[in-house]
Amino acid sequence: MAELPGTVLIRYFAAAEEAAGLAEEVVPVGPDATLADLLTQAELRHPGLVAALPACSYLVATVSARPTTPVPVGAVVDVLPPFAGG
Repeated sequence: MAELPGTVLIRYFAAAEEAAGLAEEVVPVGPDATLADLLTQAELRHPGLVAALPACSYLVATVSARPTTPVPVGAVVDVLPPFAGG
């Protein structure tokens, strides 16, 4: 869970971490936020993500998510780029 009220924890992995320049961040979230809202804000904070995010998969609270997925306060959002190997 995110550490502050009204926030979510975004965790970036592999190439997404490199593009963002950090492994994770706690960000504010409104009551009606969607994954698309969070990703748009992430791109503004970390311009390197603009090229990386379209190839990524996402989990919201450990469940596969689409841009329209609601993101509740306190959730953990994982940003997962394609991984090589099996």
